[in-house]
Amino acid sequence: MKIIAADVLVTSPGRNFVTLRLTTEDGVTGLGDGTLNGRELAVESYLRAHVAPLLIGRDAGRVEDTWQYLYRGAYWRRGPVTMAAVAAVDTALWDIKAKTAGMPLYQLLGGASRSGALAYGHASGRDVPEILDSVRAHLERGYRAVRIQSGIPGLDSVYGVDGAAGEAPAAVGGHPRPFEEVWDTPAYLRHMPGVFEAVRAEFGPALPLLHDGHHRMTPIQAARLGKDLEPYDLFWLEDVTPAEDPTALRLVRQHTTTPLALGEVFNSLHDYGPLLSERLIDYVRSAVTHVGGVTAMRKLLDLAAVYGVKSGIHGPADISPVGMAAAIHLDLAVHNFGIQEYAPHSAWTLEVFRPSYRFAGGLLHPSDAPGLGVEFDEETAARFPYEPAYLPVNRLGDGTVHDW
Repeated sequence: MKIIAADVLVTSPGRNFVTLRLTTEDGVTGLGDGTLNGRELAVESYLRAHVAPLLIGRDAGRVEDTWQYLYRGAYWRRGPVTMAAVAAVDTALWDIKAKTAGMPLYQLLGGASRSGALAYGHASGRDVPEILDSVRAHLERGYRAVRIQSGIPGLDSVYGVDGAAGEAPAAVGGHPRPFEEVWDTPAYLRHMPGVFEAVRAEFGPALPLLHDGHHRMTPIQAARLGKDLEPYDLFWLEDVTPAEDPTALRLVRQHTTTPLALGEVFNSLHDYGPLLSERLIDYVRSAVTHVGGVTAMRKLLDLAAVYGVKSGIHGPADISPVGMAAAIHLDLAVHNFGIQEYAPHSAWTLEVFRPSYRFAGGLLHPSDAPGLGVEFDEETAARFPYEPAYLPVNRLGDGTVHDW
């Protein structure tokens, strides 16, 4: 079953998405997500100029061989652009293979290990009353676990907090610039324990609570926060230090029993090295879209399972419904599932991408249709041309560019 077409589709229905559509000589199509927030056109170019021509005439059934061909054959390995492109191809091939087999992807991955995947939502607010209202709203929508993000006194805006985003600088030469956000780690460290104290007092000890540090702490600062949050029994504390140096987690681990999650900016299972072998984290956070697709994610999660580490697949709104569907199929199949991030897509996005996975009772359920269970409406996608957009840049009070 040879590949006869490889179409790279870029659309912006509320967010920018890069989609690869592969078509076989039998007329079977497969979709893959290659979205890389803020660098979408780099992946589009990589796919269109360097990958798509190599796929024409290849056997669509040789999924593992094609992954290795694209990863090893290029000589230049890894990196976010390369791995997003490889992920798009790999996920599309799995979609084709499952459709050809007439079964949902999770069945090809070994079948269901659970009835559904526990999902967490993003509760946030500029102050404690807003946060409590946001948690209530998420519980009313059916969530059984919530991530808590808070505004910080003295800061005008904080990434990840609804209603607290600033305006981006004026475009230069017609090209937009990212919003530059001022950050204050000491103020953050002073404020967050009180936030979790208030949330626990309102909602009790049983609700799973998560928090994302966005890589903004030094190891000793992260150790302090983990220790200070121990009384509030977090499900996990995420991305506490810059991920480039995973050995920083050794110091954090020595000082706190708060569970740790890391890895959403990683693009290879090799990035996890000592994090897994030394059991420095409890959850791996990579996205199917950024780590090399279904093939690579399954290998990563199987490796993590050897060390008792669970999954926490990255699932923001800038992962397309194609990438989200792939994550949910894996969630259902793997033994060491932990939790799934779930940021529902906008109505615009769902006009272009039509997923058949569903959220009910706090759990995500993949489609039982053959393949991933996602359709792509190319005609509607054409109504949403690409629009340059970026994540914010963080600076300290003295103007120094800071980690996320």
